[in-house]
Amino acid sequence: MDFPEELKYTEEHEWVLLEGDLVSIGISDFAQDQLGDVVFVELPEPGERVEVGKPFAVVESVKAVSDIYAPLEGEIIEVNSELPDAPESINTSPYEDGWMIKIKPDDPTALDGMMDASEYQAFIEEE
Repeated sequence: MDFPEELKYTEEHEWVLLEGDLVSIGISDFAQDQLGDVVFVELPEPGERVEVGKPFAVVESVKAVSDIYAPLEGEIIEVNSELPDAPESINTSPYEDGWMIKIKPDDPTALDGMMDASEYQAFIEEE
């Protein structure tokens, strides 16, 4: 499994990448592996707001339907418009092609409380 060092991770298995004043969000390699083959993705619209701990997307796999939760509050600036037509990108490239949304966070320092790659690996080994 892959855990890029430049990312932050949440207990709900989302990854977060700060790029300038925007934050990209997706699900981790571990999460996509647990879900199995992703067959459908429902994403929000740009301009909507996300709230910490509230679902912003739905991912359906051959095993389950799962809500994806916002790790930060902010405004959605961009969504990955390729995902609805290619949901398998979440399985094949969770950190590049499988990103879900980009937001302008209300408080970028909220990333400081998230896990780094080694902390996240230790977290999933405990589960």
